[in-house]
Amino acid sequence: MLYLLDTANVEEIKRAFDLYPMSGVTTNPTIISKEKRSFLEILKEIRAAIGEDKMLHVQSISTKVEEIVKEAEYLKETIGGNFYIKIPVIPEGIKAMKILKAKGMNITATAIFTADQALMAARAGADFVAPYVNRIDNISGNGVGVVEEIVHLFDIYAIDSKVLAASFKNVQQVHDVSLAGAQSITVGSEIMDGLLSHPLTEWSVDQFTKDWSGVYGEGKVAYNSK
Repeated sequence: MLYLLDTANVEEIKRAFDLYPMSGVTTNPTIISKEKRSFLEILKEIRAAIGEDKMLHVQSISTKVEEIVKEAEYLKETIGGNFYIKIPVIPEGIKAMKILKAKGMNITATAIFTADQALMAARAGADFVAPYVNRIDNISGNGVGVVEEIVHLFDIYAIDSKVLAASFKNVQQVHDVSLAGAQSITVGSEIMDGLLSHPLTEWSVDQFTKDWSGVYGEGKVAYNSK
């Protein structure tokens, strides 16, 4: 499983990368706009925070082929590092994926709501496909089911593209797409923390500390206790 953080908040990114085995960061126009400052400044700060080797997925704003291609090339050159251009699965987007893949660009197909969209995007050259799990649920669909279908289709046709499941409201959805075979997820900070959180884990740690301190005293550890 590849863990990515879905945010443009640099402090949240630094914290997550310090604590967890993160593989990258994803952003979108809505996320970046919440920071209310220069988007290039934000992206450069994210790159500096995560390093050159970690993935940074940045979405194109344009909806026409020529503009998408120009935007992707500009962002790749400006931001650098392990860069992925996110492109929505609209007809112009699919064409742009084909052009950019021929140029050697890393591509993430986004705004996916059906397995057929994911399959076409993968055939067009997408390295990752991003189904919106919770948004599918919100329109009376089955987000986890769509992930399962995508994984199954990619297996049938021996496609190397990976599922980057997105749009979560809780840890259970993340657990379910993991069982469904999604190779990667992108989540907000709260859900990332929630993947480790459990009251019995916290209780156990507190109990270990209490039992140790009762015999050896607080602040003493095994290697220097006498």
